[in-house]
Amino acid sequence: MSIIMEQIRKWDEEDSLKEYRNEFYIKENSIYMDGNSLGLLSKRAESSLLNLLDSWKNLGIDGWTSGEEPWFYFAEKLGELSAPLVGAKKEEVMVTGSTTGNLHQLLATFYQPEGKKTKIVADELNFPSDIYAIQSILKLKGLDPQEHLIRVKSRDGHTIHEEDIIQSLNEEVAVLVLPTVLYRSGQLFDIKKITKAAHEKGVIVGWDGCHSVGAIPHEFHNWGVDFAYWCNYKYLNAGPGGVGALFIHEKHFDRTPGLTGWFGSDKQKQFDMKHTFTAAATSGAYQIGTPHIFSMAPLLGSLQMFGEIGMEKIRNKSLHQTRVLMELIVQELSGFDFRLANPKEDARRGGHVSLEHPEAARICKSLKELGVVPDFRKPNIIRLAPAALYTTYKDVYDTVQIIKRIMQEKHYEKHSNEREVVA
Repeated sequence: MSIIMEQIRKWDEEDSLKEYRNEFYIKENSIYMDGNSLGLLSKRAESSLLNLLDSWKNLGIDGWTSGEEPWFYFAEKLGELSAPLVGAKKEEVMVTGSTTGNLHQLLATFYQPEGKKTKIVADELNFPSDIYAIQSILKLKGLDPQEHLIRVKSRDGHTIHEEDIIQSLNEEVAVLVLPTVLYRSGQLFDIKKITKAAHEKGVIVGWDGCHSVGAIPHEFHNWGVDFAYWCNYKYLNAGPGGVGALFIHEKHFDRTPGLTGWFGSDKQKQFDMKHTFTAAATSGAYQIGTPHIFSMAPLLGSLQMFGEIGMEKIRNKSLHQTRVLMELIVQELSGFDFRLANPKEDARRGGHVSLEHPEAARICKSLKELGVVPDFRKPNIIRLAPAALYTTYKDVYDTVQIIKRIMQEKHYEKHSNEREVVA
């Protein structure tokens, strides 16, 4: 059955999250479909940042231990608020560092090559920064990445077969590092299944949750995930350069972090100023330097909304909106050489739709010119991400209609088919 405007209006009227759109700053006459790359600013995030600035203004150095949000314990508080989003105990999550910096920390801790067990498995579709970090760690260990990094091949250039991942885990593999969702195609891996299979083969498992946390509920603790890490500026709307986060399963709390620093200390001993490191008994041990308070502050306001809503409602709306988007693409854009590169099944799809076209870069430039903010990824992918907290069904419908207009009028031909400096 065709999707018509009457149905779109009905879905918007019945949307249980529609009031949260009013929490965000949305540019007039603009449709923002890039929340999987950088989420929009919310009024609560703005307020929490201004409150932390105010504490500096009024308290000076006493802001570390005084005021509404003492800075000394702020990372732990944000970790506790983040824990329900990934199915973790509050002690297992810490807001700290950056995605790549945290991966360096985690590999420095968990990658301990011994005997024949020296290899790290990733996938060939992984985000480049993760691969750079793995290569760097291997070199620091005196190992050749060409030999000791195994990248599981894609059969179609868009997705990875989970059986191929599991098959790659032989007796030489020490650590498996995978994204929860492939950043180009939006494929969601079966985290529980892969983690279990890896553990049966004696492999430590780490997950990059950048393209899932805030859009998809996880159960990292119950699934036995060893470690995970993610950014907070995509679906969690923490702002550009927002501080990252990491998860350490409590079964590993007895490990000393591979990279130690002052803020990983037991807080009762940190200011003893001794040269013997006494690690925090939780994931807090994985902090290195002083928390970036103002880069963390917006996340507080954002996490308050996620705590009110719960991840199940967010996931349900996200799945429905991406399903509607896919159906509209098929309905309205047939004959224009588009191809859906993301999995169609709900259980295998992340929070964005991946649309393939030979003129993708030009089409994205036209979309921006006509008021839609998409995301381009080389070589030919248009990523469209309805964000559950602020995207309407009308936004989804209008986006497809604007793409249709671009193709009918050949509007894209005025642009070069090359990416901008920041795609």
